[in-house]
Amino acid sequence: MTGSEVPPAFRLAYVPGVTPTKWVRIWNERLPGTPLTLVGVPAADAAGLLRDGGADAGFVRLPVDRTDLSAIPLYTETTVVVIPKDHAAFSVEEMSVEDLADEIVLHPLDDTLDWERPPGRPAFERPATTADAVELVAAGVGLLVVPQSLARLHHRKDLTYRPLTGVPESRIALSWPEEKTTDLVEEFIGIVRGRTVNSTRGRPPTPPQPKAGRAGKKSGGARKPAAGKTSRGGSGGSGRAAGSKNPKGGVKRGKPRRRP
Repeated sequence: MTGSEVPPAFRLAYVPGVTPTKWVRIWNERLPGTPLTLVGVPAADAAGLLRDGGADAGFVRLPVDRTDLSAIPLYTETTVVVIPKDHAAFSVEEMSVEDLADEIVLHPLDDTLDWERPPGRPAFERPATTADAVELVAAGVGLLVVPQSLARLHHRKDLTYRPLTGVPESRIALSWPEEKTTDLVEEFIGIVRGRTVNSTRGRPPTPPQPKAGRAGKKSGGARKPAAGKTSRGGSGGSGRAAGSKNPKGGVKRGKPRRRP
């Protein structure tokens, strides 16, 4: 490689809450000569970034328009409700939509859940971001319903969260422009799907190795007959030896002579 050549790079986008560390580590082990660049992007802007060529592939939140984007669903997140530690629900292990009926539930503009109608009572104004909504929860203004990864991302010592039933769940997928399914994209798909190095799509199978010759095998030849045995077809004439079997299978015997 000359000094003017730049090695190919792979740009991977990811939305808040996704931790791509494991897949990046495997990439670096398998393709050390191809750098991987991480591109953080808000969930609402992820599809546009992929379409505009800002990343080769990305971890996004479903749904996405699959007219021009391919997507492989990976996992579904648990939905939780973020509450102050002095809230009455602190002592319970799980909450339901009915438990939020009298609560003010904040609905940020960057909400990632596909709501038909958020639970609880709406706040007077929608926070701009999830981070802003977390601050309002800490201030005692209301509660917040988010995917569990976002609750962890915005963790505070004075807040906690509980699983919430009866609400939508967020699904994470690997997405990329369908018309730009490059070899590097295929490599990353294989990593995410757990393919081994030899089974990754596009790699030729490992040719079988020739088997080693058997130890102790003698060259040249036919086996020697055991001692005391005569090999078939050996030299020694065509006549039968005394006591040999006749064609009918019996032993050929001479007739006894009469005595005079």
